[in-house]
Amino acid sequence: MEDAKQIKQAIQQICEEKNIPYDSVIETIEAALAAAYRKDFGEKNQNVKSEFNPETAEVKVFDVKTVVDNMDLEELEAVLEAVRERREAGEEVDEEAEGIIRFNPKTEIMVKDAKEIKKTVKIGDELIQELTIPDEFGRMAAQTAKQVIIQRLREVERDTIYNSFKDKEGALVVGTVQRREGRIVMIDIDNAMGILPPEEQISSENYQSGQRIKVLIMSVEMSGRGPQIILSRSHPDFLKELFIMEVPEISAGTVEIKAIAREAGQRSKVAVWTEEENIDPVGSCVGQRGARVQTIIAELGGEKIDIIEWDENVEAFISNALSPAKVKKIELNEEEKVAKVEVKEDQLSLAIGKAGQNVRLAAKLTDWKIDIAGTDGPEEGEEDSEDEGKDNKEEKKEKKAKKKEDKEEITEEKDDESKAEEVAENTEEEK
Repeated sequence: MEDAKQIKQAIQQICEEKNIPYDSVIETIEAALAAAYRKDFGEKNQNVKSEFNPETAEVKVFDVKTVVDNMDLEELEAVLEAVRERREAGEEVDEEAEGIIRFNPKTEIMVKDAKEIKKTVKIGDELIQELTIPDEFGRMAAQTAKQVIIQRLREVERDTIYNSFKDKEGALVVGTVQRREGRIVMIDIDNAMGILPPEEQISSENYQSGQRIKVLIMSVEMSGRGPQIILSRSHPDFLKELFIMEVPEISAGTVEIKAIAREAGQRSKVAVWTEEENIDPVGSCVGQRGARVQTIIAELGGEKIDIIEWDENVEAFISNALSPAKVKKIELNEEEKVAKVEVKEDQLSLAIGKAGQNVRLAAKLTDWKIDIAGTDGPEEGEEDSEDEGKDNKEEKKEKKAKKKEDKEEITEEKDDESKAEEVAENTEEEK
């Protein structure tokens, strides 16, 4: 019983370390015991299976066969020989379509032979015969069992990791940077090793061993060396998942991210929308005093983020996408999906952006090719206001001139009065 207790503890330890289900470890041990039995005591046509009880460390071994219909082995061999000859001649043979039956004496037993062992069996049943273990397993058998256990546990571990992470494709997880292999960064995520390739990294970031970072699980594929987990920090969906994490309205579904255009590490544009009239989608994402968006910017190492409102009207959407530049006029070519945009000369550099970044991101966001041109004319809706401005200026000018005239008149009157007083004084003196 002491041995059984130690075996059970060892099994539980393997389960915890490798994150493998308990039943899978038991199945692995049973497969190893069956392999060891075949090595020391097995016969050619035995389909050996074993049962292991971890509570008592008891082992049972069985020969398991499926009961099939009776058949003439000589006739069957002649048919199979004819099939081999046809294949050697280059002919394709569909055995199932032609009703060709094969018989495997290792895993199958004919019903007439099965009834000699157990009278109640019928075609399709499993005939299970318990085998005796004549002696202890030898050294070679134990070595075989060890190899089977190691190999099976690796396979089970790989399958467990693959199935676990395959369901998490597109999800955001927190990992720990383990090491660098050239330009590739290896990241530990939940006891599995993920790969952050150079093209999925943010160029401005420097990943240090032991650093905790958020990553997006891009894809999970099974390779010859086990599951390959590709991670990303530069994909637009990484930014989307950060918004879902930080903005409750997005995670609740009241605010929707319609499109994202991103140049990782530099600048991104995010188009948001909501059906709710009393919710401001842009304000929800920005947060009070920019708290929500600043948290995301900090995670991205200072990457600039423009949050704009999505609009089903293409002209309005393109105009919003070119923010912070103000658009004067937009002409759409629906067939070629080209938008010709006019902005004032002082807005041209703002609309294009540094090295064309603003217009490039706007084009990605809207999925329209955008051509921008500058103009000196007033923006749409500004003509009237400019005319009004001119009228107001003229009015002010006239009022100013009139005021001046009035002032001059008053001055003249004062001068006349002064002259009259002077004449009167001189007259008095003469008298």
